[in-house]
Amino acid sequence: MMTATLAVPSLIVDRVIRPGDRRYPQLRSTYTSVATPAFIVLARDSADVAAALEFANTNRLAVSVRSGGHGLSGRSSNNGGVVIDLSEMHRVDVVDPDTRLVRVEAGARWADVAATLGPKNLAISSGDHGNVGVGGLATGGGIGWLARTYGLTIDHVRAVDVVLPDGTAVHADANQHAEVFWAVRGAGGGVGIILAFEIEAMTLGDVGVARFVYDVDPDGRLLHDWSTALADAPRALTTAGFLTSHQPTASLVLTAVVASSDPETVQTALAPLHTGKLRPVHAEAHIAPYTNLISTADLHGNSGQMPAVTSSAMFTDLTPDGARALMDVVLDRRRGIVQLRSLGGAVNDIAEGANAYAHRSHQVLATGTLFQRGRQSELAELWRPVVDHASGAYVNFESGIDPAVFHRAYPGATGDRVLKAWRDYDPDAVLRPIRV
Repeated sequence: MMTATLAVPSLIVDRVIRPGDRRYPQLRSTYTSVATPAFIVLARDSADVAAALEFANTNRLAVSVRSGGHGLSGRSSNNGGVVIDLSEMHRVDVVDPDTRLVRVEAGARWADVAATLGPKNLAISSGDHGNVGVGGLATGGGIGWLARTYGLTIDHVRAVDVVLPDGTAVHADANQHAEVFWAVRGAGGGVGIILAFEIEAMTLGDVGVARFVYDVDPDGRLLHDWSTALADAPRALTTAGFLTSHQPTASLVLTAVVASSDPETVQTALAPLHTGKLRPVHAEAHIAPYTNLISTADLHGNSGQMPAVTSSAMFTDLTPDGARALMDVVLDRRRGIVQLRSLGGAVNDIAEGANAYAHRSHQVLATGTLFQRGRQSELAELWRPVVDHASGAYVNFESGIDPAVFHRAYPGATGDRVLKAWRDYDPDAVLRPIRV
């Protein structure tokens, strides 16, 4: 189809960016891939989004939704289709200071959210990088620096404004459009385009921040010891880190965040990370604003600068065999990158089935990455032994779109309900993020 000859609806004609526009290079791509959409619609409201959807559907054009463009899958852009860009919808407002209810538009980035809430001693746990867009993270889960204290971002979403695939705009919460509300919290990309979230924030001032470096044996005993220590650690403590290889061993570089500014509380919470079997070769700790972790200094455009493929694995218990499988990835000649995040605590307070995130008994999230696009099958081969010891996947850290990803991310009854919601609200699979 000759897209250059297509008539754009008058409502959005002045909102459309095409190849050749000076803004096109800054909006065409994602963090992991360079794309060439035929039309980018800078939406301002639900009417713009509905018009863009109708235009795409009428002309049988692929649709992508872009809030920040940081998603590892690259699905927030496409080649030859329509990108509905929400970046101009970026307001962050405290709706009710007494209940800590915050309204966040989907095109905001989490650094801006933290910067707005920080002076009010409020925070929303929201991933680990300030450049991530609100819309993508807050529909997939939201595993962040405060996860074991706060839980997932989606666990505190109280309502959403959504444009359904047929163009209908709805306000969904526990009492109205309840099935949409259930699905958008964990599987939102398949039922509609979320324009804004009402989220209950937590009270938070400064936090304790520590960095530890450990030598890791090839069998991964250190990883098993870390996961065991975190399972019993105070829920004020959340950790995330990455493994670096220096054959034939490796190092774990770990960042620990304690949701408190009280030095004694911080010291007590960090104790499991430098006592017993865990003996770091380097350790440092300080008190800092939460905004230092989700910083506006991280804001940047996304232009395909980090080509990569990623997969994930979630563990109810990181067994010695599972830890050894992770080390095999790190020490493999293909130089896979492994990141680790601690779960449990408040994440597991929510009953399974309360929303579309099913993994409420898990303690560890691991992600494996190979740099350069087009290596998905190679990563799958490298990562398969890890998956064999795991029992779930986190959709925000999956670049693959095959049915196996769906069934690991949405197992059992959760998967059945997600798939029914996707088919009910998007029968033509206009927005469906995974092939299933």
